Amino acid sequence: MPTFTTTDGTRLAYHLRGEGEPLVVLPGGPMRASAYLEDLGGLTAHRRLALLDLRGTGDSAVPADPATYRCDRMVEDVETWRAHMGLEHMDLLAHSAGAALAMLYAARHPRRIRRLVLITPNLTGLGLRAAPEDRLAAARLRADEPWFEKAFPAFRAWLVGEADFDDVFLPFFYGRWDAAARAHADAELEQSNEEAGDRYFTEGAFVPEATRAALAGLTAPVLVHAGELDGGPRPDLARRAAEAFPRAEFSVQPGAGHFPWLDDPERFAGRVLAFLDAAVGTAVPSAD
Repeated sequence: MPTFTTTDGTRLAYHLRGEGEPLVVLPGGPMRASAYLEDLGGLTAHRRLALLDLRGTGDSAVPADPATYRCDRMVEDVETWRAHMGLEHMDLLAHSAGAALAMLYAARHPRRIRRLVLITPNLTGLGLRAAPEDRLAAARLRADEPWFEKAFPAFRAWLVGEADFDDVFLPFFYGRWDAAARAHADAELEQSNEEAGDRYFTEGAFVPEATRAALAGLTAPVLVHAGELDGGPRPDLARRAAEAFPRAEFSVQPGAGHFPWLDDPERFAGRVLAFLDAAVGTAVPSAD
């Protein structure tokens, strides 16, 4: 397991899986160990995945200053990691809350991005938030599921702040609530740093107007990939996010929730690879 040391002396770990051209990966959660990403629907058969355990998660060390769990404070962790791996430019894929970090990185270091893939992204950095009404509308698409009648009232109560998180509505985050989804959900608690997650989105982490202005100059191709059944973000909100980039593609995976590589691995990997391969001939911006 390779490691590197950040500018504040924290030792971070990352995991290399598969063969081929590198694809750098940032996990979500927020602050969930990269193990939950598994092989990203079989992408390891085509790309060498480099999956980062963010500070305080997985095999990475806990920082001396917990304030450094704030999303914007970790941008330089990503830049230090890139330099450590010897990549002048990189293909960067980020999931969920990890996409917020990826967008801040792209805004600050645009010439280090060759291609950017945002999977069911958290859009806080762009000033876009999934409202409770949006999440409930997505949840209602599952009305024919056998677990819906019990799960929906608990989900609604949680979204409006009337109740705590309840495992009964975990199925809403997955396109298929099967054994694989249950195992994936069961692993979340052990894989997550709750304290770090609480600090990730704290005040001061994002300045949406500045981020949008910076990303408007990003020359790299971008893919924003949403799940048809996902409430955070719903496809319409993800489509609006794609408009923040000059060279963005937008796609929706049918029948997918928040973890589309679990719901249909072949379709997910095919879409990501089609984007990466189509962009191969794109001129790479100078890093100077």
